[in-house]
Amino acid sequence: MAETEAALRTLAHNVRAARTRAGLSLDELGRRAKVSKGSLVALEKAQGNPNFATLVRLADTLGVSVSALMEGPAQERVRVVSGDTVMPLWAGPRGSEARLMLTTSGPAPVEVWRWRLQPGEEYPSHPHQAGVVETVSVTEGRMVLVVDGVEHPVAAGQTATFDGDVSHTYRGAGDRTCHLVMTVQLPPGPG
Repeated sequence: MAETEAALRTLAHNVRAARTRAGLSLDELGRRAKVSKGSLVALEKAQGNPNFATLVRLADTLGVSVSALMEGPAQERVRVVSGDTVMPLWAGPRGSEARLMLTTSGPAPVEVWRWRLQPGEEYPSHPHQAGVVETVSVTEGRMVLVVDGVEHPVAAGQTATFDGDVSHTYRGAGDRTCHLVMTVQLPPGPG
């Protein structure tokens, strides 16, 4: 429980700092990200429990990565992350999940995700900010990537990439679990 509280405090600090850097009031951030002011106030007091979609909308609106909102300061030159130590940011009712493993540093960060999709289970994502590029590499099983309403089957050993500024959905296909690695390349931040 202490780990969850520490994570909420880090998230609260990072959201408040990013909002302040962006020069946004709580009202303006809420309007742009489509999040209620009450939820933002609770979040910045480390009392909220935002879902994955809310974190993505806040990160997109603030022009930062999801992990920039969640991570404490980097302490090592090389980071090695074990998947079993990273809590899923999304979990589907059939056992699907998405884990944000890490985000690279630099002017154009890249998020590295590990996903598990059960057959028929899907995650619909809203459009991201302009300049976001997603790459999906299926390591086991099959999935259907739906980008702007068009379905694209992707099987083990295949990689797909697309501009993330349109609606998109990840759906497990076939009769066994699909495992994939996803990168989300974010546009350079204000420099």
